[in-house]
Amino acid sequence: MIPTLLLFGALCGRWWRAALVVAAVGWPLRLVVGGVPSAGPGLPGGSGLAVVNTAGRVPAHQGVLRMVRAARS
Repeated sequence: MIPTLLLFGALCGRWWRAALVVAAVGWPLRLVVGGVPSAGPGLPGGSGLAVVNTAGRVPAHQGVLRMVRAARS
C-alpha cells in the first residue's frame, strides 16, 4: 500500500496539489471499495497517512524536474 502512494507521489509530483487531494480522497475511497473490513474507523487516519506518503515523494519529483530544467539550459 505504501509503495503505491510513494509511486503516485513520484509520478504526479509536478501537480503536487492535485496529487495530495487525490491521495486524501482516493485512498480511503479505495479502501472502502476494496472491502477492507476495518476501513470505517480508520479512514481519517488512512487519509492522513496517504497524504504524508504521497507528499514524501513530491520533493523527489520536483528535484528531478529542476535538474532536468537546469541541464537543458
